[in-house]
This record gives sequence, C-alpha cells and structure tokens, in this order.
Amino acid sequence: MSKKKVAESVLALLQRQQPHNSKFTSTDGTLLEAVVPSVQSVRKQSKQKVQESQAEVIVATDVVPIEVQNQPLPVVANAPLKTEVAKQQEWQKAPTLDILYSHIHTCMNCSLGATRLRFVFGVGSPNAKLLVIGEAPGEEEDKQGEPFVGRAGQLLTKMLEAINFTREEIYIANILKCRPPKNRRPTSEEVVECEPYLWKQIELLQPVVILALGLTAAETLFKEKLTMKDVRGKERTYKNIPTIITYHPAALLRNPEWKKPAWEDIQLVMRTYNSLIEKTNPEWKKTIKQ
Repeated sequence: MSKKKVAESVLALLQRQQPHNSKFTSTDGTLLEAVVPSVQSVRKQSKQKVQESQAEVIVATDVVPIEVQNQPLPVVANAPLKTEVAKQQEWQKAPTLDILYSHIHTCMNCSLGATRLRFVFGVGSPNAKLLVIGEAPGEEEDKQGEPFVGRAGQLLTKMLEAINFTREEIYIANILKCRPPKNRRPTSEEVVECEPYLWKQIELLQPVVILALGLTAAETLFKEKLTMKDVRGKERTYKNIPTIITYHPAALLRNPEWKKPAWEDIQLVMRTYNSLIEKTNPEWKKTIKQ
C-alpha cells in the first residue's frame, strides 16, 4: 500500500474519532505527509510499551535477579528460631539433673552469660531431701563452677555437719547460675531468665525441706520485701515445700554475733526434716552431732 493510501486510511479513522477537528478534513498532501510520521511514531511507542510491559511481567513472575537470589532471607527481629524454641522445650522436659545441665550450661539468655567464667549449676545428691538455696555465685564459685566454696562454703559445711548432714547427701544451688559482676544483687531481668532453672531443679529433686540462705535469696524466692528478724526462726512455704530462712554464711563471717540465731534456724531445719520423714524413712532422721 502506497504512503498516500495509508495516510488517507489514517485520516478517515481520525475523522471518525474526532469529527469536529478541522485539521483532519483536508486532503492536502502536505497534511497527509505530516500525519503519516506521527502515526508511525505512535505505533512505535505503543509497541515499545507492550514490550516493556511484557518484560516487567516476566521479571515479576518468572525471574529472580541474581543479586536477590544470593541474599539471605530476612530474619524478623526478636522472633525465636525453631531450633531455639525446641531447645527451650528440651530443658523443660529433662528427666534428670544431668540432662538438665547438658541443656542449660551454655545459657546466654542474659548479660551474665558473657561475663561468667563457669556456669554454676549446683552440687550434691540427685536424691537429696534437703535443698539449700543461695542467691548467686561469688568469685570463688565462678572460678570453680561449684556453689558455696571458699570461707562461706566451709562455714556452711560445718553448720550442716552439726546436724549430721554432709554436702554429699544434700543439694546446694543458687537462684542465679552465673556470677553478677562485683557480687552485686541480681537484677529482676536476670532472675526472670534464671529462676525457671531452679524451679526445674526443685521439680526433679522433690526435697522435703528448703533452707534459704540470706535475705536477698529469700526476697527473690518470695517476691516481697522482708526483714531477717521477721522471717528467721519460722517455717514458710515455697513451691508447697517447708522453707526455713537464715543468715547467709558470708554475713555470719562478718557478724559473728549472728551465729547463735543462725544455729537456732539450723536446728529448726533438722526438726522440720525429721517430722516429715520419720513416718516413711525413720532411719533418715537427723540428730545434733555430739
């Protein structure tokens, strides 16, 4: 088809679409010549848009850019990984103290995990009926990985031996398993992260009596402000277990005048223990060492 005929066809089409536009009523060849390039330009632009649109569809649906393919999937902040959730569930289901230790001794749930030397899990018999609880490991405990060592630990051992308990037949643990810097008091955040481990230890041990050492440990366990004069020498209940509160051995070393009331508390531990086991295991009864 000649250029002139193409132009006439286009002009006729435009006249139908724009009947009132006088520019398209002329049959002058100059005007037709002017119309043809503009129509070709429109066709070219339309074709380019179609190609671009098709290319966008292909990229969006079928092709992933290489730079995107090589990028790791984004991780949502604070969303625990499935493996971490499974790990948490594992320690909660631990059937023994040894298995519990294997699950939690690498704990990094709070900042103390980064500053500790050793994770101080606990020590003693898995069949213990007397559980001794302190607040947190000190410097020597952090070094050795065992609770109540050093001078305070030696004094505790002597106090327990006075009512015929050895360290091997009881269990000793702390609320925190890692030493706070400079032996400061545990923070509420640290307690929230670590106390569930103690609850699991209690669940596995099933002690008949708990001895809580120090006011900080007592306040942390009972979630209330206490004074030693109001709580010592009395039996309280923690997790449905009779609990006796007395002075921390380290405090007794600094204040020897407190040793007499502490000795009274230790004897209360013995009496409470004996009253609970004499019907089932009378051979386990304890007496004051002569």
